[in-house]
Amino acid sequence: MSKKNTLVFGASLNLDRYSNMAMHRLSENSIDVKAFGLKKGTVSGIEIDTNLVSYRNIHTVTLYVNPKRQEAYYDYILNLNPTRVIFNPGTENPEFYSLLSEASIHYEAACTLVLLSTSQY
Repeated sequence: MSKKNTLVFGASLNLDRYSNMAMHRLSENSIDVKAFGLKKGTVSGIEIDTNLVSYRNIHTVTLYVNPKRQEAYYDYILNLNPTRVIFNPGTENPEFYSLLSEASIHYEAACTLVLLSTSQY
């Protein structure tokens, strides 16, 4: 598995949340993880930022934010210029797909946890 620096967008401290599980699994797979969420804290040694940071070299943004809330972050995510954006179940957003396509950013509706467990990440 190649290095695919990842931003978990919608990170949660709640162990039952898929974003939390994804942070653990990404870290276990030696992927450099950044995280943005509403509550500051640490998951698997990863600090969750509550401010929008201009990260560099983000390969993948994996979304855990519902489509209605995504709109406020379109420009931020586009400006990160990731190689791809993963829309986890429940985050699918055709409007955002169009914006990503216009910016030549690959997107996929998939589950980060499944991609990791099947070595397709």
